[in-house]
Amino acid sequence: MSYLYLALAIVAEVVATTALKASTGFTRLWPTVIVVVGYGLAFYLLALVLRSIPVGIAYALWAGLGIVLVTVAGILFYGEKPDLPALLGIAMIIGGVSVIQLFSTASVH
Repeated sequence: MSYLYLALAIVAEVVATTALKASTGFTRLWPTVIVVVGYGLAFYLLALVLRSIPVGIAYALWAGLGIVLVTVAGILFYGEKPDLPALLGIAMIIGGVSVIQLFSTASVH
């Protein structure tokens, strides 16, 4: 269940971060509501995850996958175009998350 909660926490955080841009500095009601609810849900789920997954591993997965997915959301919803260095950095993040998942004994599998 921990990895399901982590996945849901990441999705909630990505939705909240994507809505953060749409809130235009918290001047638009519905995007602001999505931000508050999304981050609240994300942190609640992350707290549940930390019962069984070490904080360093959970946060590495949360941050790494969050960065990748927020970048994809920026491309899809805001027309943002990452340059080559950004894409290389994202590829390294994906590589790091993969190493943690495949080879770390600190991670719960």
